[in-house]
Amino acid sequence: MTQALPKPDQASHPLQPFIEQLLRGEAMLPDDPTNLIEVVGILKSYGVVLDAYAHNLKYVATDQFLVLFPFFKYFNGEVTLNKLLRHWWHDRINYEYAEYCMKGMLWHGGGGLDAYLDSDDFKARCERAIQAKIRHNPLLQGLHRLFPDFLPEQVRQSAYYSALGQFWTVMSDIFLTLSDRYDAGELTTIPAVVEHIKAGLVADAALPVNFAVTIGGDRYEILPESQGLTFLADTAIPYVEAVFFRGGPFLGTVSYNAQAQQISPDQGRFQYGALYADPLPVGGAGIPPTLLMQDMRHFIPDYLHDYYRQGLRGEDDLRVQICISFQKSMFCVTSAALQGLLPHAADTTNADERAANQAFLASWMDRLMTSRIAMVQLPSR
Repeated sequence: MTQALPKPDQASHPLQPFIEQLLRGEAMLPDDPTNLIEVVGILKSYGVVLDAYAHNLKYVATDQFLVLFPFFKYFNGEVTLNKLLRHWWHDRINYEYAEYCMKGMLWHGGGGLDAYLDSDDFKARCERAIQAKIRHNPLLQGLHRLFPDFLPEQVRQSAYYSALGQFWTVMSDIFLTLSDRYDAGELTTIPAVVEHIKAGLVADAALPVNFAVTIGGDRYEILPESQGLTFLADTAIPYVEAVFFRGGPFLGTVSYNAQAQQISPDQGRFQYGALYADPLPVGGAGIPPTLLMQDMRHFIPDYLHDYYRQGLRGEDDLRVQICISFQKSMFCVTSAALQGLLPHAADTTNADERAANQAFLASWMDRLMTSRIAMVQLPSR
């Protein structure tokens, strides 16, 4: 028999209103026309950029495998004078940001991918690929004997290049189809945007994540299909942890001096991710996400560009405006992810299941207490 519903306890968590919104299928962002334009427009641009990032990450993982000095890794196998000049002039996609996110995932770890990279099976596969790659290279053979952990660490990094590339390929498709549906008039609210993203995450949850390289005509599996690594559990959730929540302190904004104690020694307490970042520093030179804002600047749709031009500073603070919109969109993506990960149906009438949902969301809200969740509730202008 279904138990009677308990009365909602609004005082159970300081961010209880957001928990209630998530359980109603809404977002941690107000549903208004301006937010809709910003979120859909920026995700359209982000989808285009992610597709480029994903393509390069997968190229580096396979074609630059164990190349210790990959001078042309950002050229995707096509090195021309014109591309070289554009590269030097920075008239290009900033693939460095993709590597920044990859290294954040590698460092923070989490999920089945991280666990597998510490397994004996991976070490054996890794060694076979390394031996095949350095078979005719005495210099690398000597390096491997002297520093036996160096090349395996490069292979681990290649695995993350590939895994993040596979993850972003899926997310790019979700964001671009979102934009298409908005242009067709099918999506008119923020909750509809969140539902679209959630449906995409759920549909692709079990998509396999694997990685193999070809050396001397032979195929070497680095992340084999037999391991059962999947899109949601082994790339999406670790990505949200590493990039949305934890991140890394931006150089020049805090002291890395241990005596200054401005950075926690506990990775679990890091709160430098996309949901916490102040858009003003992010808009400045030397802050890695500024590269992403610079890339998205080229692909924002006309309706969003027109909206930015109406601001007090016009296009003078375009990267900051893009970052503000991007942060709003990430709260929508986080909303979709949390709804997709609920232990029970959001509309369950079972008291125990409702309590489990409440506890699940409350644990995430604990981490969002110091985020910019309050700021994204304010009117855009």
